[in-house]
Amino acid sequence: MEYAPAAWERAMRRQDVILRAISGEISWFAAADILQMTPRNLRRWRERYERWGYNGLVDQRRCPSKRRVPMADLECVLRLYRERDAGVNGRHFHEIVRREHGITLSYSYVKQALQQAGLLRKRKPRGRHFRRREPRACFGELLHLDGSRHPWFALAPEARATLITVVDDATSTLLYAQLWPQETMQAVMSALAAVFRAEGLPMALYTDRAGWAFVTPRARQAVDKTHLTQVGRALRQLGIEHIPAYSPQARGRSERVNRTLQGRLVNELRVAGIRSVDAANTYLRDHYLSQHNASFRRAAFDPANAFVPLGAVDLDMILCLEDERVIAPDNTVVVAGRILQIERQPGRRTCAGLRVLVRQHLDGHVTVIRPPAVPLRYTVVAHGGAIPAPTSPPPTRRRRRNTGLGRWPKPEDQWQPKFLPKRTDHVSNS
Repeated sequence: MEYAPAAWERAMRRQDVILRAISGEISWFAAADILQMTPRNLRRWRERYERWGYNGLVDQRRCPSKRRVPMADLECVLRLYRERDAGVNGRHFHEIVRREHGITLSYSYVKQALQQAGLLRKRKPRGRHFRRREPRACFGELLHLDGSRHPWFALAPEARATLITVVDDATSTLLYAQLWPQETMQAVMSALAAVFRAEGLPMALYTDRAGWAFVTPRARQAVDKTHLTQVGRALRQLGIEHIPAYSPQARGRSERVNRTLQGRLVNELRVAGIRSVDAANTYLRDHYLSQHNASFRRAAFDPANAFVPLGAVDLDMILCLEDERVIAPDNTVVVAGRILQIERQPGRRTCAGLRVLVRQHLDGHVTVIRPPAVPLRYTVVAHGGAIPAPTSPPPTRRRRRNTGLGRWPKPEDQWQPKFLPKRTDHVSNS
């Protein structure tokens, strides 16, 4: 068995000191001090020397391990990271090489090898201490919804998009992940509609205090739960509790999911050669969600499912922009720059002055409803950002009445009664 030269040098030094102690040149306590060990350990080394001779003085713990990784495998791992997966975090890279290249090395070994080679930096120590919140027991008991704006396209670094994610608290299952231009009410409602149709209605939803989620009268103060946003109104109608988060640490699970996606999804899209939002959403839906959940999904403490089936609930009538309007005297309603002409309804002479409920749905169409839940027919008469001004006849100039005040009237302007005879040049014979 081959040993390092330093191991043989240490064995030669131990032999020299032990032989001096055996000959009586030095005491055994002095020999232990020279070798920087206790007398008991020196006694063990003397027994090994008497039993196996010089080879017994070599430290067997420092011999090459029988399970040492072949140098070819180590070079393959480092080459793959350097040439193909640079920038991928250690855990993600370990899953890639195991799945695509059949590498059976442990995660700890791969991470330490990358760090020692200078390819992977060590993470900084954590900040202040926070107490861990136990996850909910059942699948569907609590969902986390959050948006992460990030340069997701490594091949198009100037393009930025917002990733809307919905994560289950009990199992860490990523239920929804799609890219949107902004974190808007339409993006949030579309995410909720996709999850509700696929799984059912959860018990509670945990979000931050964005403008679409809550009304916050004053900064850094509690939210006003009496004035609901459109999302809050929809959740109340569906019987879902809406919980606000007051700090990034409070929504730690969704923040960790965003950090994981920022480390994994960017490199996955780069390797797949994706540059557009539509292609990325297709890749997320068809490939990435299943891979992510296979790696991070865990079993819930309670196997019961807390999602409630939709049944006869019409989500299109709830997950929408809902507002009350009053029909104008000309039987029109203005909605998002469009003038809707309300048609004549059976049994009514006019709809002017009626309070109606206008719903702008996620697919773009508009529904006008009057109490009690009667839809009104309409036609779009104007569309665009600017609403045409109503046409009116040109104003007429009001004539001033001639009262004679302040000036003497001319003779031709003086008023004469019509029944008086007109003066003529005819002279009467009488």
